Amino acid sequence: MDDHPIQRADRMPADQDFPLELKVEFLQRPDAYFDRPSQVQAIETRLSWVFLTERHAYKLKKPRRLPEVNLSTVALRHANCLTEIRLNRRLSAMVYHSALCLALRPDGDLSLCERPGPTDRVVDWVVWMQRLPTERRMDELIGSNALQTSDVRNLGITLSRFYRFSRSVPMAGDRYVGRFAQDVEKNQVTARTTLPKEMAYRANKAAIWQRGFLKTQRGLLRKRAEGRWIIEAHGDLRPEHIFFTAPLQIIDCLEFDRALRLLDPVDELSYLGLECDRLGEGWIANHLLRIYEARSGDRADPHLVAFYRSVRACIRIRLAAHRLADATAAQRGRWLERIDQYLSCIEKH
Repeated sequence: MDDHPIQRADRMPADQDFPLELKVEFLQRPDAYFDRPSQVQAIETRLSWVFLTERHAYKLKKPRRLPEVNLSTVALRHANCLTEIRLNRRLSAMVYHSALCLALRPDGDLSLCERPGPTDRVVDWVVWMQRLPTERRMDELIGSNALQTSDVRNLGITLSRFYRFSRSVPMAGDRYVGRFAQDVEKNQVTARTTLPKEMAYRANKAAIWQRGFLKTQRGLLRKRAEGRWIIEAHGDLRPEHIFFTAPLQIIDCLEFDRALRLLDPVDELSYLGLECDRLGEGWIANHLLRIYEARSGDRADPHLVAFYRSVRACIRIRLAAHRLADATAAQRGRWLERIDQYLSCIEKH
C-alpha cells in the first residue's frame, strides 16, 4: 500500500495524543486510500469508527478506557488490532488483511501506510479488511426470506469443524457454574433498576427460572466443564457477523476479552439460534444443533440448551438496557422493542 498524505497537522504538539476528530476527518477522504475509491462511508460504533469503500473496510479504534477493554494508548490499540486480526482469521482468513499505520510526517501531513518512515510519528493503527457484500449477510437474507436450508447446513458444518479443531480449555466445574451465577445476578439487578415495570417483571421471571436451574441442575453445567467441552470460541456469534459468500466468512469475533470467548460450543450455537429466532427464524437453532451433534457426537441436554438460551437473552437485555439512559426518544423506542423481542424468545421456551 502506498502512502497518501493529505492533512496538515503541524499545530499539534508532539507529546499530545492526536485528536480523534482529525483522524476521522482524514479517513473520510477518498484520497487517503491507496485505491482512490470514489466515496467513503463512515460508520460510528461504541468502540470504533468504520470506513467503507467500494472494496475495503477500515476500522479505527476509539481511544477509550472501559471496564471491559482499555484502548487508551496507541500501543494498546495496536495490540488490539493485531489480536482482532489473529482471532478473526480463524473463521475469515480472506477478510482480515493487516494493521495499517496512521502516521504523522515531519511536514504535518497524515498518511495511511503499511510501515511508518524513520521520522514519522505513529498516531494510530487501522484494521484493513476486505469488504463483504451486505446482501449476503445472514440477517439480510433472513429479512428478505432468501436464506436457504443449504446455507444453514454449510454454516453448521463450518462451525462444527471449527469447534472440533479448537483446543479444549481446562475449567473447574464450580468456576463454570459461578460464571453463570454472576451473569444471572447482574442481569436481574439491571432489569430491576432500568427497565419499565412490566418488562422488569418478565425479566425477573426468567431470572427466577435460571436460579432454579442453577440450584437443581448445576450438574449439567459442571459436566460441560469437566468433560472439557469449553473452547476459545467466536464469542459474539450473531447473524450480522455471518456472510454466505464462497467460502463462508464469519467476522467480528469478541477480541477484547478472552474470558468471554471461553464457551461451550452448545452455548454459542444456542446464542446464534436465539438471535435467528428473534429475527423470525426459530427453526435454525435446532437445525444447527443437530448438525453439530452429528459431527461431534456431543448431544446436549435440552434443559441445558434452554438455560443457555435464556441467560444469553438476558445478557442481551442487560446490554440494551444500559443504552436506555443516553438514548433519544426514537432510540429508546428501538431498544425497548429489542428487549421485548428477547423477552418473547425466552417466554416461547
